[in-house]
Amino acid sequence: MPFADDLRAKYHDQWEAMVTHPFVLEMGDGSLDIAKFRSYFRQDYVFCRDLVKLTAIAIAKAAPDYDAGARLDGFLANFLSAENDLFLNGFQELGVTAEQYRETEANPVTQGFGDFMVRTALEGDFDDLIALFYVTEGTYLDWATRLINSGQKPGNKVYQDWIDIHSPEVLGEVVQWFTARLNEAGARADSAKAANLERIFLTTLRYEQLFWDANYYGNKTWPDEN
Repeated sequence: MPFADDLRAKYHDQWEAMVTHPFVLEMGDGSLDIAKFRSYFRQDYVFCRDLVKLTAIAIAKAAPDYDAGARLDGFLANFLSAENDLFLNGFQELGVTAEQYRETEANPVTQGFGDFMVRTALEGDFDDLIALFYVTEGTYLDWATRLINSGQKPGNKVYQDWIDIHSPEVLGEVVQWFTARLNEAGARADSAKAANLERIFLTTLRYEQLFWDANYYGNKTWPDEN
């Protein structure tokens, strides 16, 4: 079994919990409380600063594989243009001012997730970063694809735009590439390396679910701030 499929099978329950989270299902049918999405959207904007750092470091670590570097450069360019535009338009639709979104502070989950990504980027090798990308992009492609294939129409422009930007037309090709690269990494990995790739896969997957949880259930502050 390919390495990515093996990890997906081993952690099937965790993957399913992320891609079928109540946040996702309610966003798909339009019943999600807009305040929850507004909170999530602001936190994701903060999180994406670290995703940009991760991608920039991954481009540097791709050398001398210039094809990989070019692939990630295209991924980053799309993020800095199309997705950034979506954020700015979304904030306007949500009534979030420029001052508010620029001054948004990371909640504990966002901070922990971002710190994990940047540390992995700095300390890990290129294959480690591929394992991380596979989860961050693969889970989003999966839930968006399921919503689209089930014919969900939220009737909310912000929700629809967020689904569409994670559709197969946008993320499908790059996730396919991440999948192939992760399978290659797993095929040549010794037991210690395979275990580390699995650790990164699972940790990233856990953080993805916690990210939904923090903004859906409201457990997004430090204990002494409750």
